Amino acid sequence: MDEWLAAARDSIARATDLSREQLDLAGEEVRVLLELARIAAHDSGERTNAPLLCYLLGRATAAGSADLDTLAAVVRRTPA
Repeated sequence: MDEWLAAARDSIARATDLSREQLDLAGEEVRVLLELARIAAHDSGERTNAPLLCYLLGRATAAGSADLDTLAAVVRRTPA
């Protein structure tokens, strides 16, 4: 995690009831999220869909609806 993102994570942790560890991104999570952001931006033709998709994924995983790998498979099957 780069310096800016780590600082943002720490600020978010301080503003919520979450610990830094709960907000850490593992290497594989980063790879999957960046891949899905690329799919969202390129397949839809709208770059703004990338951060919005990542937000939706975060909400779904936080709600316990599914894990990131399951949701990644769903996004990969989404028609362009």
